[in-house]
Amino acid sequence: MSKPGYMKFLIYFLFTLFMVSGAEGKERSFTGSTPAGPVVKSFLGIPLADSVDFIRWKLVMRDNEYSLSCHYGIGKPNTNGFMNGGKKIELKGNLKKVQHYYLLQNAGKTLSVAELNEDLLHLSNPNNSLLVGNAGWSYILNSIKPSRTDQVSLTSTPTAFKDSMTFQGRTPCAVPGIIPSGTECYKLKWYLVLYGNGPKKDEGKYKVFGTPWREKGGRTGKWKITTGKNGRIIYQLNDENGKGFIYLLKLDDNVLVFTDAQGRLLVGDEDFSYTLNRSE
Repeated sequence: MSKPGYMKFLIYFLFTLFMVSGAEGKERSFTGSTPAGPVVKSFLGIPLADSVDFIRWKLVMRDNEYSLSCHYGIGKPNTNGFMNGGKKIELKGNLKKVQHYYLLQNAGKTLSVAELNEDLLHLSNPNNSLLVGNAGWSYILNSIKPSRTDQVSLTSTPTAFKDSMTFQGRTPCAVPGIIPSGTECYKLKWYLVLYGNGPKKDEGKYKVFGTPWREKGGRTGKWKITTGKNGRIIYQLNDENGKGFIYLLKLDDNVLVFTDAQGRLLVGDEDFSYTLNRSE
């Protein structure tokens, strides 16, 4: 091999080696605030009898290891903090991936975490079903450096319901088209009712209550199911002109996630995620 050819080969080899080693060692960081259900308390070692409003997470994953920092307690009114400073937990352990689920292992305990895409993780039950949040918080962790992708690893099927389904939650303010640019906003509260339409499974009426329509007593209209990329199911809420203005991806029968009109999942922050949870 000639000297110029050898140099080109060496440069290519070193570049490839750098790219491969960089990909294997990629660090991913996620944050979010979740309820403190029994599955989560058990994994973190929080006594089940302890009163906890919510848990704020910072999860860092790299190769087959993770580190986890959790801050929890009773929420301090009118702030995003905790009464008396709350309590903290630091954990490190082994990380294993099986299909679209990460398994966080620590002291003989395992927490299942569904990878929705590069930007979003969803805490799960031991059988991999998604944990269902409440009116305040969901069980999603958000990437600190999101890529804003339209990829989704989970698929679902249409839900057959004769009467109605109710979802609730709190999200950041950047749901497209809801809050005018420049308006001061910390969070949005949501309460959504989807009404069935007899034998038709793919359309009906809705009523949505929440921050944007507080003074108007809610907003009504029609919804329909649209089929997105790879067969995913999206509940599209239409305005009075029949044009979609809210898009909710169905993860399962109990959890919906906001997307934009192009199907990209919205990524939240350390306080709230763009998720609605089904209520009884």
